Amino acid sequence: MSTPNPTPITGLHHVTAISGPPQPNVDFYIRDLGQRLVKKTVNFDAPDVWHLYYGDQEASPGSILTFFPFVGARRGHAGPGMASAFAYAVAPGALDGFAQRLKGTRSERFGTEVLTLSDPDGLAVEMVADPEAMEQPGAFHSATLTLRDPEPTARLLADGFGYAETGSERDGAGERLRMTLPGDGPGRVIDLWRPDAPGRSIPGAGTIHHIAFRARDDAHQDALRERLMGLGMEVTPRTDRQYFNAIYFREPGGVLFEVATDPPGFAIDEAPEALGTALKLPPQYEPRRAAIEDALPPFKGPA
Repeated sequence: MSTPNPTPITGLHHVTAISGPPQPNVDFYIRDLGQRLVKKTVNFDAPDVWHLYYGDQEASPGSILTFFPFVGARRGHAGPGMASAFAYAVAPGALDGFAQRLKGTRSERFGTEVLTLSDPDGLAVEMVADPEAMEQPGAFHSATLTLRDPEPTARLLADGFGYAETGSERDGAGERLRMTLPGDGPGRVIDLWRPDAPGRSIPGAGTIHHIAFRARDDAHQDALRERLMGLGMEVTPRTDRQYFNAIYFREPGGVLFEVATDPPGFAIDEAPEALGTALKLPPQYEPRRAAIEDALPPFKGPA
């Protein structure tokens, strides 16, 4: 592989997925997994759809999981060209409690214990034993991409973002290639999974829409965009997502990637202690607040 990026990213910023109705989703991630609802807003491209953000207590980049909930959404199926799972780093002693309460399956991956759960829509939620992690899921450990040919994606991760190949193993019915960033930031690992029988990719409830990598600020994002375009990627211009700035592109295997900035963060429009307690709209939708609130399916948040 080529020389790594001299200013590599530090890991994942967030993961965005699709769900069915919001209430089972909220119940699972808040009640069962202990996540904090850090932002209630809408899909900026379709404001009649919720955009719910979960994260650790500080709403830290590298812990943020977001959902677009659709009432009546058909169940999807992860396949080639999609991110198929994400994983939290969790203290080893906590796995037993989650396994007893939420079932799931246990396995070993690169010598480390993994507990795989399913959320209400069938999305794979993994917990990877990490002696340095907290007992409650917070920071991400990794994400898994399902690919027909991992090599072009591995090359892009190395040349564009600074990843290095750190292992490969036979994993169930396929091959898993591990790519890791230097340092100790959250979400430093991307696993490239090549199944023996790939099957079909069907977007829908229970599938991941995209994964987002961290840029320190706009200048870092600009440098990454220039580098990615130099590698032949078709990268969008910067988009203001209110809590971060974003650029998007599809990597060679077809997975949608985002690069999101750490600032300005989720406390830009709510006090840190009040995160996730009120519907927050981007300025262009404030004149339509009443109509948007009427169109959004109701759900009950944490007590």
